[in-house]
Amino acid sequence: MGHRGLHRGVGGVSDAEPAEALEQARQAAGGRDIRIGGGPSTIREFLAADLIDYLHIVVVPIVLGRGERLWDGLEALEDRFQIESVNSPSGVTHVTFSRR
Repeated sequence: MGHRGLHRGVGGVSDAEPAEALEQARQAAGGRDIRIGGGPSTIREFLAADLIDYLHIVVVPIVLGRGERLWDGLEALEDRFQIESVNSPSGVTHVTFSRR
């Protein structure tokens, strides 16, 4: 099955609220899966709006105090998602969230 990407900032989607942007992507996808690409603020917006069914995050270790915080304001995700994490030998952690 193919997928359609939703990239905020392309084709006027950047000004849309998450639900509106997702609806535009659904119409363009024609029944295919939709993948949302973006940084922490985009992920937070779509999670807060409860628009994510499956999420794969790759956590790369960095020096504390740097980078953008992802989880602020997203308490109780474990109530909505089954969460699994796998550590790799390189130190990268893959975390997947599957809607319950």
